[in-house]
Amino acid sequence: IVVVGATGAGKSTLAAVLAQRLGIPHVELDGLHWEPEWTPAAPEVFRSRIAAATAGNAWVVDGNYRVGRDLVWGRANVLIWIDMPLHTHLARLLRRTLGRWWRRELLWGTNRERLRTNLLSRDSLFIWLLQTHGRRRREYAALPADPAYAHLRYVRLTSGAQASAWAAA
Repeated sequence: IVVVGATGAGKSTLAAVLAQRLGIPHVELDGLHWEPEWTPAAPEVFRSRIAAATAGNAWVVDGNYRVGRDLVWGRANVLIWIDMPLHTHLARLLRRTLGRWWRRELLWGTNRERLRTNLLSRDSLFIWLLQTHGRRRREYAALPADPAYAHLRYVRLTSGAQASAWAAA
């Protein structure tokens, strides 16, 4: 199972719930991608980590990284796209960022949320969301027509309530 969507969609939350319910590993691509001090892993290292983490017969992967898409999507049989309005993503991202910062939550190695980076810099996740939301929507909406992904069962969830209900079912 692959879970995709824009930043703040709830990919990791839904993937963790599905993995637990199904009794299979949850693979968070951000955890494989980020090195200490928010340094991205080299592409070949990242791909190697993805291949190792998805070597089993069953898993739930969350993330949008193109560099490993062939490794994950080629072996998946279900793709879940969390597609919510931009304002919903922005609100969730703000809540998540502030919560992680307040709790000083440790993320992927030695990394922690930095308010200055996320709110006031060119590396802001909010800027990233504004730049990628429309493009991702167009890209993921076109997937069912792409023969390369014809093997995937395609599920589009458009609200938090719908995602919760789908996971529960």
